[in-house]
Amino acid sequence: VQLVESGGGLVQPGGSVLLSCAASGFDFSTYSMSWVRQPPGKGLEWVSGIYNDGSNEAYTDSVLGRFTISRDNAKDTVNLQMNSLKPEDTAVYYCAAFKYGSGHYDYWGQGTQVTVSS
Repeated sequence: VQLVESGGGLVQPGGSVLLSCAASGFDFSTYSMSWVRQPPGKGLEWVSGIYNDGSNEAYTDSVLGRFTISRDNAKDTVNLQMNSLKPEDTAVYYCAAFKYGSGHYDYWGQGTQVTVSS
């Protein structure tokens, strides 16, 4: 089982970044997916989630209207489009897979760093 994030880097405030997460080794289309971040020196923070069939998505208030989650079950990928980035969005971003209603994540990626700074 693997979840591999990509797309992080250094971006200026107000800029955009597209994060991608490629899944393998499990039945991706049966798992809901989340993006979770960890700012420097802080704990994990849930950012966004999407149902296994893409029929519903949710966001934490601080990113609502700026971030968009999407998935492609044909390609076993989930993306996070991040726009209007702020310095407080600086964090390691992880994708994670879970069965809706289970209350826990089954699989995690290794994370990708996003740094928002001028």
